[in-house]
Amino acid sequence: MARRPVSLALRLTISIGAVITVVLLTFGWMVERSINSHFVQQDVDELNAVVQSLAKSLSGPPASQEPNALRQQLAAAISGHHNAQFRISDLTGNVIYATPNSNLDGFARLAPITDTIDLDSVKIWRDKRQTYRGAVVQLMQKGFPDGKPLTIAVATEINFHLHYLESFRSYLRIITVAACLVAILATWFAVYQGHAPIRRISQEIGRIRSDQLHIRLAPETVPVELTELAMSFNDMLERIEGVFRRLSNFSADIAHELRTPITNLKTQTEVALSQARSIEQYREILYSNLEEYERMAKMVADMLFLAQADNNQLKPELVSVNLAAEVQGLFDYFEAWAEERSVSLIREGPVLRIQGDSLMIRRALTNLLSNAIRYTPEGRAVTVSLAVNSNDMVIICVKNPGLMINSEHLPRLFDRFYRADPSRQRKGDGAGLGLAIVKSIIDTHGGTITAKNEDGQIVFEIKLPRDRDRATYNS
Repeated sequence: MARRPVSLALRLTISIGAVITVVLLTFGWMVERSINSHFVQQDVDELNAVVQSLAKSLSGPPASQEPNALRQQLAAAISGHHNAQFRISDLTGNVIYATPNSNLDGFARLAPITDTIDLDSVKIWRDKRQTYRGAVVQLMQKGFPDGKPLTIAVATEINFHLHYLESFRSYLRIITVAACLVAILATWFAVYQGHAPIRRISQEIGRIRSDQLHIRLAPETVPVELTELAMSFNDMLERIEGVFRRLSNFSADIAHELRTPITNLKTQTEVALSQARSIEQYREILYSNLEEYERMAKMVADMLFLAQADNNQLKPELVSVNLAAEVQGLFDYFEAWAEERSVSLIREGPVLRIQGDSLMIRRALTNLLSNAIRYTPEGRAVTVSLAVNSNDMVIICVKNPGLMINSEHLPRLFDRFYRADPSRQRKGDGAGLGLAIVKSIIDTHGGTITAKNEDGQIVFEIKLPRDRDRATYNS
């Protein structure tokens, strides 16, 4: 069983919530980095100020200065830097002075000596429960006779900075979680509200029933993104309404077509059984019944043919078909009927061949010719012309004068069960399936058929691929 896709609202909520979370975390990380860099720069400035104060104190006094006086002077040099500690030693490691209670010996031995204190040269180390940031620099002083440089290890306590950053991270986590929850809820609400037009359209669609197929959605009342959907649904509904209407008409047609032969069969049978009949009389009744059976059989055969066309089960047996010969054969077949109706039959154009199923092609032409003869007024002519167009397609035109059909109905004459005039009963083609059968046959052969009014005539034009393997010759 296929897994049901996740709802669009949940997808959008998760996606937007994830993006907001990433943005908030990135912003918080950038703010934290900025604060940390600011603290580091403060510490660097503090350490440089301490070193400058010590350098100034060491540059003035002579070497013979009393040690206690030097210690007091050095201690006074950093009196304004409460968190600062320092340790001064010579090249041999002898400590000249160190801030009381400081423990910079290990740091002075391990930290690299640098010329300047900057963001890259400062280091962090921990002593007991205190954390320091510091650096080791060499200082050249001229007050001592030997003129050798001194090593100064200077550091500042940064516990306050670390505690502040830790508190900031905790608040940042809380704020991020709260902001994400608010953003997710707001996103869900916005998505829910944004889907309101879809829910409204769904409700409108749900109200449509078989007796309300005339209802249409209003594209101008839906968002732009749903306009195409509404128009496509209206087009589909229009097609469904047309098919439903034609099926309803077809049901009435079939009922009428079947009722007549069944009524005739029933009446004739009742009359035949009402009294004794001779053999000849029974034979006449059976022949009459046979005509009714043939009429119903033709109707059923037409419906089965169209059902096969619907399911792509028509498999034409392709042979080379001489269209001129087929038309002439049909003229011979319909000659007696045409003479009875005082209708002339005319063939024009060269002899052309196509690749097709001869029986199907003959059936299509039979349906067109029978319709043409039936609706042609007395004393007029039915014309069948053959030609080849610039695309090397064979053109078969069946023309007959008669009652013109409104142009709005012409494109739909070949639709199944369609009637240009629903009040008029078709004759001779069952329930109006003759032209639908013609279109199915032409479509199966890769051609097209159209109907048009031209110079007071109704013209059915068929286009079929030409048989290029056979030469064309004049009749």
